[in-house]
Amino acid sequence: MTLNNYIHNLWLWKCGLPEDEPTLLPDLESLRETEWSPEFESHMRNRLIMGGIRYGLLRAEGKPQYDRINSIINRLNKYRTDGNLEHLVDSANLCLCEFEECHHPRKHWGPQDDTEHTTKI
Repeated sequence: MTLNNYIHNLWLWKCGLPEDEPTLLPDLESLRETEWSPEFESHMRNRLIMGGIRYGLLRAEGKPQYDRINSIINRLNKYRTDGNLEHLVDSANLCLCEFEECHHPRKHWGPQDDTEHTTKI
């Protein structure tokens, strides 16, 4: 077993998933190419441009505060109901704006593996 296989299986174990047979992991560059959606990003950027006109520029001084968290939840619930991908783009943009303009009293960056992962359907 190579070091890559070992690390890969260690990660699977940490995520509560079964181990794989030894295989080579993709290199970092191929992961950068495959683990992103240029189409999604394009939709996000176009919507952010419109948002800059409607709501004010990102990180602008004196910009009104918005209840983004409830708006994110509402849009995700709409997506769950109607399947309109626009709701996902809007939710992602609201997350981005909240990240950049956060007014949460306990705002911080504390990366961690919370062992909470998505489930298969």
